[in-house]
Amino acid sequence: MLKDVKYSMGADPTGNVSRLFGVYDEDTGLALRGTFIISPDGILLNSEVNNYNLGRNVEELLRKLKANLRLAKHADEGIPSKWKEEGDKTLKPSAKMVGKVSEEYADEG
Repeated sequence: MLKDVKYSMGADPTGNVSRLFGVYDEDTGLALRGTFIISPDGILLNSEVNNYNLGRNVEELLRKLKANLRLAKHADEGIPSKWKEEGDKTLKPSAKMVGKVSEEYADEG
């Protein structure tokens, strides 16, 4: 499978990058499985850290990336967990929404 990868892949043989992101395990010399979405301005938008033997879901990663692109243009919106792509329902955060997000989506189940 990896032989078919057509893009450059990075490595962290010194563990410096893993330490920078807080996923390096000094006891084992291994890095936890970390996924980070960072804006062009260098702002950490999302982070997810899994144990060594837990895989990541690329569809969820892409959903989060699309959601952050949407939020970059519509900062007054909220992206619910069921949102998948442009055109899906978003939320307008307010005090009235507290504790009622699931009600907002009850008819879409």
